[in-house]
Amino acid sequence: MGKHNYRELRVWQEAMELCKFVYLALAEFPNDEKYGLSSQIKRSAISIPSNIAEGAGRNTDKMFSHFLSIAYGSSCELSTQLELSKHFDILNDENHISLEERIIRIQKMIYKLTQSLK
Repeated sequence: MGKHNYRELRVWQEAMELCKFVYLALAEFPNDEKYGLSSQIKRSAISIPSNIAEGAGRNTDKMFSHFLSIAYGSSCELSTQLELSKHFDILNDENHISLEERIIRIQKMIYKLTQSLK
């Protein structure tokens, strides 16, 4: 069993909330996007808390840091995909701003947690 309980990590909790809000925003996407960009967005969003949890389940801080790095990368992917959705006029400004603020907050938390593991 890993050294960290991921369910107690604020960053994991925030990432789970982000997923919920991503799914709510995607409900407004047109049906023809269901298997395109929205599918990619779901994968990126889900990857963030999933990698935080997987890293927390590992036995070393080095491995945890590795999975936090993957989670951070997924957050960058998600941000890019949401920006594209806004560019293509399938994500409204309000949702884009709200989701982007959440992503930035999570990225800062990932960075701080990674620094604390060094």
